[in-house]
Amino acid sequence: SQGDSQEVAQLLEKNMKIAYQAGVKMAMGTDSGVAPHGQNLRELSLLCGIGMTPMEAIQAGTIRAAELLGWDDRIGTLEKGKIADVVVSKKDPLAHIESMGNPDNINLVLKAGEVVKDIRRP
Repeated sequence: SQGDSQEVAQLLEKNMKIAYQAGVKMAMGTDSGVAPHGQNLRELSLLCGIGMTPMEAIQAGTIRAAELLGWDDRIGTLEKGKIADVVVSKKDPLAHIESMGNPDNINLVLKAGEVVKDIRRP
């Protein structure tokens, strides 16, 4: 039921906040099945809701995730020789992290070096 879902969400948020405050390393994940395809960046706002700064939330989806997978020598940062997908937003995510969860805010997406979305040009 919707009431149960809200209760579970509140419990998850509480536990995430406790873990974050205790220094547990966290990475953004897409395995919970709660966000529609193309909207997984909404998780960045949720991470800020437990106390992370916008930069920490972005790093949870990039370098921290790579570190936890043991792949930070190949992915996780924009560096020569690393594989990277890139998302370019209209708004500054450090000032408007919530905008990252809105597909209309995303100007450009590069995946494996290929442009998969580009609304900068008509």
